Amino acid sequence: MRNFLYCTGVLLLLWMSTSSQAALNIEIFGGGTNKIPIAIAPFNGERGLPQSISAIVSADLERTGLFKLVDTLGLTSQEPEQIRYIDWQGRGASALVVGSISPLPDGRIDVRFRLLDVVKRTQLTGFSGAVTTEQLRAFAHRIADIVYETLTGEPGAFSTRIAFVRKQGSQYALQVSDYDGFNARSLIEYTEPIISPAWSPDGSRIAYTSFEKKKPVVYVQTLATRERKAVANFKGSNSAPAWSPDGSKLAVVLTLHGGSQIYLINADGSGLQRISQSPGIDTEPSFSPDGRWLMFTSDRGGSPQIYRMPVSGGAAERMTFEGDYNVSPHYSPDGKRFVYIHRNAGRFNVAIQDLSTRQMQLLTDSNFDESPSFSPNNRMILYTTEIGGRGILSTVSSDGQAKSRLSQEAGNIREAVWGPLLKQR
Repeated sequence: MRNFLYCTGVLLLLWMSTSSQAALNIEIFGGGTNKIPIAIAPFNGERGLPQSISAIVSADLERTGLFKLVDTLGLTSQEPEQIRYIDWQGRGASALVVGSISPLPDGRIDVRFRLLDVVKRTQLTGFSGAVTTEQLRAFAHRIADIVYETLTGEPGAFSTRIAFVRKQGSQYALQVSDYDGFNARSLIEYTEPIISPAWSPDGSRIAYTSFEKKKPVVYVQTLATRERKAVANFKGSNSAPAWSPDGSKLAVVLTLHGGSQIYLINADGSGLQRISQSPGIDTEPSFSPDGRWLMFTSDRGGSPQIYRMPVSGGAAERMTFEGDYNVSPHYSPDGKRFVYIHRNAGRFNVAIQDLSTRQMQLLTDSNFDESPSFSPNNRMILYTTEIGGRGILSTVSSDGQAKSRLSQEAGNIREAVWGPLLKQR
C-alpha cells in the first residue's frame, strides 16, 4: 500500500520510535471450531532455561488456528510407559506432546520429544537432538513443524524467516528474523527509507527499494555474503520488486517513460521489458506461483483496485469490486487465493479472495494494516498493523480464526514479508 501511496505522490508517513530494546510480547486472540485438541506438557528439565521449549511449541501451533491447547496444569512430561492417558483424555486432549531437556558434558543440551495419540495410546513420532542454548528456539520451531506435519499432513512453516523494515530514531534497517520476530538481525541500515523487501524463491536473496541515493533504487542482496547489486536504477523512480517463481526475473515498477508502469528485468538487471500499458498508476506486482500471471494494483479505473494480466503482456482483468480501495495483492503459494488490503469503513484491513469463486473475506478488524503475505504453507498471513501510532508485526490464520500480535517495545515496523520454506526441511 505504501508503494501505491508513494507513486501517487503522497509523502511517506513518519515512523515513531523509542529508545529501548525488548523481547516480543505475544498476544493471541480469536477462536473457532473443529480444532485439534492437543496438550503440550512442560518438558522435564526446562525450568530455569532462558527459553521454554513447550511454550514456544504451544505458541507456534496456536497461531495457525488449527489447534486447541489443552490445560496442562498439574501434569508433566513422562515416559510413554508412565503416562496416564486417562488423565489427558479427561481434559479433552486427543494428542499429547511430552519431552525432556538435559545438559551434556560438552555444554550442549539434549532435547527429546514425543508426539502421542491419546486415544490409541501410541506414539506417532519423536525426535531428539543436541543443541546450544542459542539454538533452543530453532529446535522448538522444528518440533512444532514435525507435530504440525504429522497431525495435518502439510508442512509446518515455523522454521521459516521473515523480513521487515524497522525504523528507530532516524535509522531505517532492513531486518531478517525468525517467523515470530525473534532473533532479528540487520542486513542494511541507512538514514533514508527502505521499502518493499521481497524474498527470492530459494530464500538466498532479498530484493528491496532503498532511497539512499535520494531516489528509489531496487537492489538485490545475497544473505550469506551480504553482497548487493543495484538491478534497477533507471531514470525516475524504481520500486516494488517481485520475484518470478524460478528466481530468474523480477517485476519492478518504473517511471522511466512517465507514469508508474510494470516492467520485467532479469535478476542481474539486464533485459528490461515493459509489461503494463495504461494511463494510470500500475504498481505492487505479484507473480502467480505458476509464473503465468502478474497481479498488481492500479488506479486505471479511477480508484485503486487489483488487476491481473499475463506475464507475457496483454489485457488486464479487474479482480476486486467491493469498495473503492483495494491494494497490495499477494498470491497464495498454492495459487488459489490472494491476500490484500481492503478499506472498510475508513479502516484498512487484511482481506482474502478466492480466485475461483471471487468471494472476499475480511480477516482483521484493526484500523491500519499493511503488507500482507502468506506463509509458505498457505496457513497463516503475516502483516503489520498500527497500534498507538507504531507499526508491529502480526499474523492471522488464513480463515481469520486466530490472530497474533508480535509487539515490540522498540522501533516501528513496516513492510513485512514471509520467506519461503527452508531447503533442509
